[in-house]
Amino acid sequence: MRHLLTYGGAVATETPARRAPEAPLRVLLPQILPALVVGVGSGLLFLGVSELADQLQELLWNDLPDALGIGHYSALWMIVMLTATGIAVGLVVWKAPGHAGHDPAMEGLGGPPVPPVVVPGLLLASTLALAGGVSLGPESPTIGSAVALAYWLGHRAFPAVPGAFWVSLGIAGTLGALFGTPVAAALVISEALASTPSRGSLWDQLFAPLLAAGAGSMTTQLASSPSFDMGLPPLTTPGYEDLLAALVLATLAAAFGLLACYAYPHVHRAFTRLGHPMLTLPVGGLVLGLLATVGGHLTLFKGLHETQEIVQDIGSLSSGDLAKLAVVKLAALLVAGSCGFRGGRVFPAVFVGAAFGLCAQALVTEINPTVAVSAGVLGVLLATTRQGWVSLFVAAVIAASPAMVALLCLASLPAWLVVTGRPFLQLDEQGKSLR
Repeated sequence: MRHLLTYGGAVATETPARRAPEAPLRVLLPQILPALVVGVGSGLLFLGVSELADQLQELLWNDLPDALGIGHYSALWMIVMLTATGIAVGLVVWKAPGHAGHDPAMEGLGGPPVPPVVVPGLLLASTLALAGGVSLGPESPTIGSAVALAYWLGHRAFPAVPGAFWVSLGIAGTLGALFGTPVAAALVISEALASTPSRGSLWDQLFAPLLAAGAGSMTTQLASSPSFDMGLPPLTTPGYEDLLAALVLATLAAAFGLLACYAYPHVHRAFTRLGHPMLTLPVGGLVLGLLATVGGHLTLFKGLHETQEIVQDIGSLSSGDLAKLAVVKLAALLVAGSCGFRGGRVFPAVFVGAAFGLCAQALVTEINPTVAVSAGVLGVLLATTRQGWVSLFVAAVIAASPAMVALLCLASLPAWLVVTGRPFLQLDEQGKSLR
């Protein structure tokens, strides 16, 4: 998070709003138009990638198997499709300018912008992975592309404005589009600003990013209906037993998520030794296909719709089935992020947390399902992303119950004690875990 808004020695706190606190109105007003343009552009970029991936997924997993007379999610088809996806993405990474961006194992939500010539390859690799069933989400490639385009166009139009200003707009606009609300972007930017020296009002610093996030979220809302609402029963009056369950489940889920974090550098090193994207990605795709034959079709894709499916069918899956889903999805996330597929980790981690929570609820049926799912998601996200506000936000949105916010805030504390100082799902340039 510390480098999230850093580029070329400048940080987002050094935008024009930061340099002229004595006249914020004259400084903030000119930021409105750029923020709106970047926000709307980020939303349209996200919608375009999502729509293209959905159409391609429909072709690959429905139309083509029907034409060949093969089951949509038969073991053979899952292995073939994921291996083929690895070959296709490997070709893009090998031949595209800039090799479709940096190694995704070393990238988080944001970072220095890549050259604009890299963006088409990055978006193509991400779209193919999303459609092909790889267990990664769209957030990192979409944010990286939006940041690159915002920085390049903004720097050409306003060369005197620090690059970090455009980086922050690209990140915020895409986060607003992804989650359908500017709240997540405000939390992420605030968390990043907290780790950098700052002067003046926090809201002066948040003004343009929050506007970009609002524009991105409204663009998405007008064109589609993004929602993390899983249809869980509302919890209106939580009791002490609910608090105890949330505390225990969030902590256990965090410890479960750490298993992948500790394994991450070792699995990444094993794939890196293969030495070429036309080896690492097809082999990674084959491994993902084999994992899918164990976990079933619910462990494919980014995981948001699959999370809604298992949550809406509470009671139809046994604790053993749910444990298998959690383990296989966590393993698939680990492999997909290690072998070079372009994609983010938030959405698959949500599925892992939901499956973990529902497994606990199936074992101890007295646990409220809403508490089980939201606490499980909170713990796994804390472990894999180390972003406290985003983890709380996603868990609270999934719960869709205001009374759960207090429980989740308290549950995050013991879970944070488990994960703080531990590795998470991101590596440094030497291939070592970040902590």
